[in-house]
Amino acid sequence: IEFLIQELGMKKEEVMAIGDNANDREMVENAGLGVAMGNAVSEVKKAANYITSTNDEDGIAHVIEKFIFTA
Repeated sequence: IEFLIQELGMKKEEVMAIGDNANDREMVENAGLGVAMGNAVSEVKKAANYITSTNDEDGIAHVIEKFIFTA
């Protein structure tokens, strides 16, 4: 994600990453807003800035509404 941020000329604060498994930890840590799903493994939850609902509870929709579609 660090490469992508640089390649696109973005600021870290403009990037949100959402993950649930151990392979997502580094991505969640390096995003401006790292989000763990409610059903994520504990190491991803520890790395996250925010923990949303589970996959079955529409966690991604919740976090998009909370952080992107706020007025």
